[in-house]
Amino acid sequence: MFRSILGFALLAVVAWFGLQLIFGILGSLVGLAMTVLWLAVIGFFFYLALRLISPRTADRIRDMIKGRPADAS
Repeated sequence: MFRSILGFALLAVVAWFGLQLIFGILGSLVGLAMTVLWLAVIGFFFYLALRLISPRTADRIRDMIKGRPADAS
């Protein structure tokens, strides 16, 4: 009986450390995804402001990002 209690306790400790590791990695990935999403929102508002102020410059930036060749003009 003492052996099975000790076995369950050891299993609980191993499971606890495993869950800590899994949720730690998962939390880091969610944090990284939220950071990328936040930077995308900032970039969108910057592009939107640039589009309102200078549409031609915004077009050139969009073409540069998409990889289209620049106009000769």
